[in-house]
Amino acid sequence: QVQVVESGGGSAQAGGSLRLSCKAPRMILSTFWSTDMGWYRQAPGNQRELVATFSRGGDTTYADSVKGRFTASKDNTKKTWYLQMNSLKPEDTAVYYCNLGGAENGSWGRGTQVTVSS
Repeated sequence: QVQVVESGGGSAQAGGSLRLSCKAPRMILSTFWSTDMGWYRQAPGNQRELVATFSRGGDTTYADSVKGRFTASKDNTKKTWYLQMNSLKPEDTAVYYCNLGGAENGSWGRGTQVTVSS
């Protein structure tokens, strides 16, 4: 298992923006380059859902609910993945998790809370 740390959550008004970060502090660079990652979220009473993915090759996918509003990216020099969230909606309120290496056997962070008020 890899230590995974999310940050950047907080409160925003509807229509606002937040940027989440995901780091694996002890991950060596070559592993960082070859790791698939995903952003997930879980709202109270709901199951955890996949929000976005960023593959080792740089391909991204998004849930329909966030397409056009969220952007996943990666900074190789900082060994950090990002989720830029724009045009936030109250229904985006959830705990957001970073997953490295796949939902089945990969590593998870503890999550960061995002709260969007109307």
